[in-house]
Amino acid sequence: MKFNKKLQNIKTYEAGKPIELVVREFGIEPKDIVKLASNENPYGCSPKVQSAVAKIIPNMALYPDDSMLKLKNALTKKYALEHKNLIIGSGSDQVIEFIMHAKADENSKILMNSVTFAMYEIYAKHVGAEIVRTASQEHDLDEFYGLYKETNPAIIFLCTPNNPTGDAIDTDKLMEFIEKIDNDTLVVVDGAYMEYAAYKDKSKKIMPQELVEKFENVIYLGTFSKAYGLGGMRVGYGISSENIIKELYKLRPPFNITTLSLEAASVALEDEEFVNNCIALNFQEMKRYEEFANEQKIDIIESYTNFVTLCLNNTQNSTEISNALLRKGMIVRDLSGYGMNAIRVTVGTKEQNSRFFELASLLL
Repeated sequence: MKFNKKLQNIKTYEAGKPIELVVREFGIEPKDIVKLASNENPYGCSPKVQSAVAKIIPNMALYPDDSMLKLKNALTKKYALEHKNLIIGSGSDQVIEFIMHAKADENSKILMNSVTFAMYEIYAKHVGAEIVRTASQEHDLDEFYGLYKETNPAIIFLCTPNNPTGDAIDTDKLMEFIEKIDNDTLVVVDGAYMEYAAYKDKSKKIMPQELVEKFENVIYLGTFSKAYGLGGMRVGYGISSENIIKELYKLRPPFNITTLSLEAASVALEDEEFVNNCIALNFQEMKRYEEFANEQKIDIIESYTNFVTLCLNNTQNSTEISNALLRKGMIVRDLSGYGMNAIRVTVGTKEQNSRFFELASLLL
């Protein structure tokens, strides 16, 4: 059977191993497994969300409100925007897929960081576009601009804070960079972890409404999978000019967000206190990782997210260490697939982190 030739050079995205898989492979009891691989909120979601979703479970037989009115109202209130500036996706990665198919084809170039979210490349290959990467591990906007002038890309992806490294771009520098980009190049600002960056350092905080007001060629991406604790509900969004959103809507399938997911995301926005408490605990626990890295004499990239990237030395192998931790019931992310001898670890609860330190100290 023949398939689309564009699929030949696409590697399947490998998500973090689920707890159920570790139970099956290693015979470890679920209660003894700690998952710190997918950057989920270890404190879950707001109790208000759980209560609200429970109330509408009888409505599961009905199709969701395809206008997504309640969630859009909540987002426009949060960001002082209009419905015409919003598109909702099944996770922000679905919006990335819309963006790629709307703007790029086999004659296009897509500019991104050397180490960044894998789905940018995968979706670029869906349309046969050429991928252009910077050489620097962290976002170097001077390097980005040089490659922009040289290659004339259709789309530029800026992930801030960046996944999987955790570094973030200063907002002033980001705005200066975008000002130099022509209006026919779409700049994607992926803010999946922006709630964490904004809490830690105001100089990294990006206001989507400012981007929309100032630039016609920018789209900001947000998600409910991280700080809001709704990874299992799959809700993300894009914020942009009316013209861009109109084009993306041509690619959006009907009913792409479930009834329960829409309710969960809408109510999650009402409980900012819960989210802020989770973020505060995140950075409180992150200090322990910084101390651990110092004790183990390994490098740690300063993180503006809910995860840390531990860069191992030449005598250590990230794949071997990740697998050894896995056999002990500790799930972390091996970054060898990104060309890094490093592991990415979600900052968990105090107890989860203590377990990681206990196991990792025997291996590092």
